[in-house]
Amino acid sequence: MSTKDASVFEGIARWAAYYRANPHRFAYDYLHIELHLFQKILLAMMNWSDTFVFIASRGLGKSYLSAVFCCVRCILYPGTKICIASGTRGQGINVLEKIILELKPDSPELANEIDDKQTKINGTNAQIVFKNTSYIKVVTSSDTARSNRANIVLVDEFRLVPKDVIDTVLRKFLSNPRIPGFMKLPEYKNKKEYREPNKTFYLSSAYFKDHWSYDRTMDKFKAMVTGVSKSFVCDLPYQLALDCGLMMEETILDQMSESDFSEIKWGMEMEGIWFGDSDGTFFDFNSISKNRRIKYPMLPDKLASKLGNNQKVRIAPKQNGEKRVLSADIALMSSKKNNNDASAIFINQLLPSKVGRYSSNIIYCDASEGLHTEDQALMIRRLYEEYQCDYIVLDCSGIGLGVFDALVREIIDPESGEIYPALSCYNNPEMADRCTVKGAEKVIWAIKANSTLNSECAVLLREGFRSGKIRLLVTEYDAESLLGEMRGYASLSQSEQLSLQMPYIHTTLLINELVKLQHDESGGKVKVFEKSGMRKDRYSSLSYNYYVATQLEGKMRKHDNADIDFSKQLMFRAPKIK
Repeated sequence: MSTKDASVFEGIARWAAYYRANPHRFAYDYLHIELHLFQKILLAMMNWSDTFVFIASRGLGKSYLSAVFCCVRCILYPGTKICIASGTRGQGINVLEKIILELKPDSPELANEIDDKQTKINGTNAQIVFKNTSYIKVVTSSDTARSNRANIVLVDEFRLVPKDVIDTVLRKFLSNPRIPGFMKLPEYKNKKEYREPNKTFYLSSAYFKDHWSYDRTMDKFKAMVTGVSKSFVCDLPYQLALDCGLMMEETILDQMSESDFSEIKWGMEMEGIWFGDSDGTFFDFNSISKNRRIKYPMLPDKLASKLGNNQKVRIAPKQNGEKRVLSADIALMSSKKNNNDASAIFINQLLPSKVGRYSSNIIYCDASEGLHTEDQALMIRRLYEEYQCDYIVLDCSGIGLGVFDALVREIIDPESGEIYPALSCYNNPEMADRCTVKGAEKVIWAIKANSTLNSECAVLLREGFRSGKIRLLVTEYDAESLLGEMRGYASLSQSEQLSLQMPYIHTTLLINELVKLQHDESGGKVKVFEKSGMRKDRYSSLSYNYYVATQLEGKMRKHDNADIDFSKQLMFRAPKIK
């Protein structure tokens, strides 16, 4: 080798080492990309760490940064194999599209690195191949991808990918490390310090604390702070995107002012806050969330008709032994003084088991603000008939008394002209006397709250969740895919789709109330109360509903046992007398 050639190779080696140590500078010099400070730091940590976890708000550009890193890594480390997986294949392809449509046009050097003949981006084959034999490939998050091999696995929106797929399929890609050419030389063959560990990247927004993605994030966080492995975890909120000009303040304010704004969803997707409880709460998040197992709500006819009255969402006929309980916590009309009040309605489907125990399935929930007493009574009466309910649970110790008085009279539906007959009280003779209509059906459970009853309701509800006797609707994230599979859903307007998702959203809001409730314990009683500015109307409605459900279960089991002739259940042989 001539002196000139040696000098050139020495220069290449020095520049390669410099850029490998400073990937953000390579992005600027070679790809002509000006990065923000946080992007430079993340790019350096992506190149340094073996496991990289990035929890990012929407609009922070995690897919764009992933595209930049993939290009930098593939160029600086020839022969690098990168596999990208995500919840949907289209999401993974998004990274490749950013490379081709955004990065490549601004960098002739990058364009020269890419082998256009082997590069393909379509639904079945998505890959970018570099002339130095490196490649970036999109793989499907399923068992069908098992044959792939990679030095880097990047899982975008990893919370949407099943944990089993990540552990048994995607991470198995990392079976062989990249072996640089010099490692084949005898003097470097056994030099472990020059080996390059494979990498795993997890990118997502925050989610629920009981989800495996939270455990994986915390595991890698502990590994980072203890130094047991080269792990890096970062959680960045939307304020950083605002500060860097990646999002506009007007856009944020517009989203927050929308009528369907969800504080919980916003916290997870925009603020990087994992949703769950804190230590010492009366209702712990995990015991509640594990019971979110009902896939489809029973929707009122007006909503079910939007999906062609699909059997999965329409109100089903009652089963043998089934009871349905409607509960309502009545709130004042909304005002500046009472902006944290809302009327909350739950419909509980009580289903018997083979051994005579009943499970509570919360098949529908709703909340309303600003309705007059008569309007709230009419809404309850409509739902009572439509769902073929057996009982109505109503807090009659306060403003709910006005709704009770409306229900014990005949109600005329102004829309349909239907006449709803008066109903009477089931459990309180004094309240039953307020109904002057003879023969009125006794179905209203009038709740007269006191410290003893409230304590019992709170404890029963907590135990109901812990024992798995109360089942709730799955999350609104699951609902999007479940409802999306139904014919007609995709053609609905955004507001119509939202109306179908509301029972799921109200379920999440219920859990948010429960895990944020504070409590005092004294004299053997529990007092549950909300923080300033928070609500507990959903909690009150559900707790009274479940209390009545337990009372009904006790009465029904006692009745069933009364019909059993126990003398016939015990069979003995006649004694032998000698």
